[in-house]
Amino acid sequence: MTEAIDIFGGETPSTIDGKGRTCIPVKFRDALVGPPEDARFIITKAAPVDLGDGTFGRGLSVYPLDAWSGIKKKILANEGGFTSAQLNSIKRQIINPAEECSADKLGRVLIPSALRLHAELERDIWFVGMGQRFDIWSKGTYSRINAQDEKNFPLDSEALAALGI
Repeated sequence: MTEAIDIFGGETPSTIDGKGRTCIPVKFRDALVGPPEDARFIITKAAPVDLGDGTFGRGLSVYPLDAWSGIKKKILANEGGFTSAQLNSIKRQIINPAEECSADKLGRVLIPSALRLHAELERDIWFVGMGQRFDIWSKGTYSRINAQDEKNFPLDSEALAALGI
């Protein structure tokens, strides 16, 4: 498997069928799974995204097993220095709903129904690379996230130039 740092990038539109099956894009699938005999990975709720109007975008995050293991250890050790209430929220929102899944040889995966309902995945979806993970969003939610991201985008040209943007 590829190093778990910044391996997922890009955006890919896709679909999910009525039974909750979708096909992971090849560029994500190749980086997601290890040897063919171990095609397992973790799907869980994504961190909620503030949409700026009092609502939150809900999606899913997909992690390679080795990356998830490290993240879970950091959360349980409270390496972020969160309050007890914040840490319990992270556990309930991210760790507890996590499901170990696998894809078939064609990259098809069944998204667990509770996670599918949480993210309101019905037909049109987006796979979005986020470095160590990729997210899955409904088309409508991802459109709203992009609109909010434009509002949140820093306009400091010097700071952007320092990033090479």
